[in-house]
Amino acid sequence: MNDGGRAGASVKLEAVEFSYGEAAFKFDVAFTPGGITAVMGPSGSGKSTLLNLVAGFEIPRAGNVVIGGKNVTSEEPAVRPVSMVFQENNLFAHLSIEDNVGLGCSPSLKLTPLQRDAVGEALTRTGLDGKQRRLPRELSGGERQRAALARVLVRDRPVLLLDEPFASLGPALRDDMLDLVADLQAEQRMTVLFVTHQPEDARRIAKNMVFVENGTVAATGPAEQFFSAGGPEAFRRYIGFESESHDVARKRT
Repeated sequence: MNDGGRAGASVKLEAVEFSYGEAAFKFDVAFTPGGITAVMGPSGSGKSTLLNLVAGFEIPRAGNVVIGGKNVTSEEPAVRPVSMVFQENNLFAHLSIEDNVGLGCSPSLKLTPLQRDAVGEALTRTGLDGKQRRLPRELSGGERQRAALARVLVRDRPVLLLDEPFASLGPALRDDMLDLVADLQAEQRMTVLFVTHQPEDARRIAKNMVFVENGTVAATGPAEQFFSAGGPEAFRRYIGFESESHDVARKRT
């Protein structure tokens, strides 16, 4: 695994245009390399689409996706220097946790001794030591997401994309997973793009913020600035609405 000697790769979307049905998106944004950036915005604003364009699951009709200074717009997802963790952990139900993590080293699971050692180390690092032979259904939701992060570690890619992977977890467990992401990022020095609807998640681990609204990037900057009284108006309006919605929901219960 990475010895921490390199910084995460830069990620840029240069005048990227994409459409899905009647929805149109245009992104022109650069992400700080070697840090955690929270991507926030209303539902349907384009947060997941932005991540999918970086990963290569969506192809723009115009513009370029540049990672580490290289134009990867036409490259397949498998060859991009990117790992991605979804809200659904994307584990194979018939494979043990050890084998699911091992897929990060080799799709054929024909692992070298060094790769097997790397899998064992990743499982230990993510708190899954002793559960190598269990199937995904035998683990809790948090443990399955830990397995997904362990696979990220053995893939050893400089960019990590997180699309609300902890949204279904309770507050305490979600905090634990966020802290684990922060620890892994500090060790691996990955560039992390983290989609979340929770302002407290962004406050907890993000150094930078990108706010997406109406299919485009409406604001970028340090997280500290976003959460200050002088933060971007669009973002302040958004979290004010979210807070009001939560207050109303609490009064109804």
